[in-house]
Amino acid sequence: MVSSTFNTQYLGATHTRFIRGAYHVALPDKSSGAAQATHFLSYGGVWTADGITLPGALELERNPYGNPCYGLSPASMIIWIRDFSNTYHARTGRYPVISTSTNWWKACTNDNPSFGNTNPLWIISYSPSPRPLPNGWTNNVFWQYADKGPVPGYPDAWMSSIDNLQRFARG
Repeated sequence: MVSSTFNTQYLGATHTRFIRGAYHVALPDKSSGAAQATHFLSYGGVWTADGITLPGALELERNPYGNPCYGLSPASMIIWIRDFSNTYHARTGRYPVISTSTNWWKACTNDNPSFGNTNPLWIISYSPSPRPLPNGWTNNVFWQYADKGPVPGYPDAWMSSIDNLQRFARG
């Protein structure tokens, strides 16, 4: 499913040279990581080195429809994430940002550290600090610090300078 407002918002941001990106809500119990990455790439998730496009983000959170880990074991979840990540990387040259909470990562991947060297982290933490981070990451690029705010969407913070955000967008 693609948001009905995605194209309007994304094109509006593009025309104003606003740094923007897209995210994919993972549904690991529905299809393979590769299939979902391919769908994401077909509907706005592509990264380009134009200085305003962020690498796509893979949102991994508690399943609101059932089993918190989508019925997958930690080993199967790691395989699914790697499948998505490698498919995205093969098409764009960048690894997707992983958006998750420390608690979900611990429960559903057994706190697997292997993505910290390749995938930037967008931590979801509704607390005064984005710490502790999941195993394998020493920092996070974004912080989703609340589940609602004054405008539609989730309040997030870039954890560095505007110059570094521009560098991150360029790759």
